[in-house]
Amino acid sequence: MIIKGLHHNAYRCRDSEETRNFYEDFLGLPLVNAFEIEATKTGRETRVLHSFYQMGDGSCLAFFEVPGEDGRDFVFKDQHDFDLHIALEIPHRDLKPWIEKGKAAGMAVRGIADHEMIDSIYFRDPNGYVIELTGKRDGHDELMDPAKNLARDHLKRWQATKPT
Repeated sequence: MIIKGLHHNAYRCRDSEETRNFYEDFLGLPLVNAFEIEATKTGRETRVLHSFYQMGDGSCLAFFEVPGEDGRDFVFKDQHDFDLHIALEIPHRDLKPWIEKGKAAGMAVRGIADHEMIDSIYFRDPNGYVIELTGKRDGHDELMDPAKNLARDHLKRWQATKPT
């Protein structure tokens, strides 16, 4: 059995139209599907909109708008980068044009951040999620090669020495 790739990652949204405006109009990810869910798989009545925005590889970012009583327990907040962020790959040469596009749209833009293997800029979507646009640097693939970067050794050392 193999996992072929990502079909979609799903998140909550406050408002489907403001989410569409950010993901489709600003980022350029086309809305490829949206449908209303009127009952859960257990038969409980609900009213939810599920929408999908497609990326260049065919995978999607998806959102659930859950208004009213069903959505009352979900708390929207500005997420910290370490807690939750969505990193989307763009050509490295497009980082600066995206900074300008974000500023022209009145958005707060952070970056360019040097992560050795990638350079990144950051926006915040209308739901509070951090959106990272990242461009691969020369040497990216070598730095992501576990035979060369000793990923398992780093994990093992972390597990043995992390604060409790």
